[in-house]
Amino acid sequence: MTYCVGMRLNRGLVFMSDTRTNSGVDNVSKYQKMTTWCVPGERSIVLLAAGNLATTQAVVSLLDERSKAPKDRAPSLFVAPTMFQVATLVGETLREVVARHKQTGQTASSTFDGTLILGGQIAGMEPRLFLIYPEGNFIEAHDDTPFMQIGETKYGRPILVRAHDPDMSFEDAVKLLLVSFDSTMKANLSVGMPLDLQAYQVDSFELKDKVRIEADDPYYQSISSGWGEALRHALDGLDDYSFPPTQH
Repeated sequence: MTYCVGMRLNRGLVFMSDTRTNSGVDNVSKYQKMTTWCVPGERSIVLLAAGNLATTQAVVSLLDERSKAPKDRAPSLFVAPTMFQVATLVGETLREVVARHKQTGQTASSTFDGTLILGGQIAGMEPRLFLIYPEGNFIEAHDDTPFMQIGETKYGRPILVRAHDPDMSFEDAVKLLLVSFDSTMKANLSVGMPLDLQAYQVDSFELKDKVRIEADDPYYQSISSGWGEALRHALDGLDDYSFPPTQH
């Protein structure tokens, strides 16, 4: 299973993904689900992937190969003039890979599916964030839906809905995301550490090194234990329930 989030802020974009790809009694594996591309001063692109690992790996590999080809040979991430066109290209590549695998392999409806979060900025335009479906179509984040989730989304969503603020700092956004991921990991063991984090500052057109947050990271540990304690205190502070009087 997977859990990935892309979030819009006034300051830019924040991305976080787990790394667990398989979880069993004697087989736990991990793989990076975040990929980045950058042309300093011109464009920065981040991709998060959930679903069949072979499918999403093939999509990333194709996008990477085509971005290195001569510009007149094929559309690529580095040639597309807008983030909308980048999303269209990524969606078409995902649809191509899914269709190819379904024609040559098993026919189960979801066997080769993948879902992607794409975000970034191209010079002269605003940062944009998209959720791309296995069919290749996509939706865009906006003020009413300022974040996108893929994978195991339900456990970590409530805190994002309640606490997201477009004016929040990157630091507060990371705190919020860690609470969301911690809640998810406590409810579903198929989502697991370490976590990958990438923040993008508006108009910076650079992607600094991704941060990998390990299970023994002191800040993550403080968030995990502190959030549980804060919830208990909040519950204790609420009015007690009163049962209706017994009628004879």
